[in-house]
Amino acid sequence: MPTQFLKIPHERIGVLIGKNGSVKAFLEEKGSCSIQVDSESGEVLVEGEDALKVFRVAEVVKAIGRGFSPEKAFKLLDDELLIFDILSLSHLSEKALKRIKGRIIGKNGRTRQIIEELTGADVSVYGKTVAFIGNSHQIKVAREAVEMLVNGAPHGTVYRFLERKRREMAFDFVEASGEGEEGGAAKRK
Repeated sequence: MPTQFLKIPHERIGVLIGKNGSVKAFLEEKGSCSIQVDSESGEVLVEGEDALKVFRVAEVVKAIGRGFSPEKAFKLLDDELLIFDILSLSHLSEKALKRIKGRIIGKNGRTRQIIEELTGADVSVYGKTVAFIGNSHQIKVAREAVEMLVNGAPHGTVYRFLERKRREMAFDFVEASGEGEEGGAAKRK
């Protein structure tokens, strides 16, 4: 039987279980699996018949453990194109970590919100990690923006980078859908 063994931070166990067990029950039903949670150690065991579903549920558990809300983490169940990625900040001193996390989050969460809006990826800053949920291109751009902030780039430079990437993504989408100059001209007639 396919199994995944994970460990999540103790303070995230309640989020994984949910009110009256609702999050855990939803994951078990949606993933056709069983989830055993050791609330003392933070160890989680996911078992089921379908290896892909077990893997997907384990990815949701990891995402919740890295600070995502269950609603955002549930996206990993439904869209096989979405992935979960983590950027480690463990190499930083405590003082540097606090400063860098502040740069990534921004005042009242504004910088993180801008990164999410301009890339389409979800971003969580938790502990010594920054985690991402999105498709591979969204994560690549969001991760690059976060790495720019970690390396000391001014926020304005990062926002301009994100705007440029957003325009490129929109242009690529128009090109891929066949609505380049010829398609657009045909629509205007």
